[in-house]
Amino acid sequence: MPFLQVNILEGRTEEQKLGLIRELTETVCRVLGSKPEAVRVLINDVPNTNWGIAGKSAKELGR
Repeated sequence: MPFLQVNILEGRTEEQKLGLIRELTETVCRVLGSKPEAVRVLINDVPNTNWGIAGKSAKELGR
């Protein structure tokens, strides 16, 4: 059972996240030959204060 975990900065819409889940599932099925029912996707929405880039938070960088 493929399990995908995706970390993204918060702020995406529910529609965008559903699209991501759908596309990831389709890709795993195509590449690995898995059935859609076996694919699991977990999206972690990370606050920009908890995401670091080059020693600064994404919030400090305006992201």
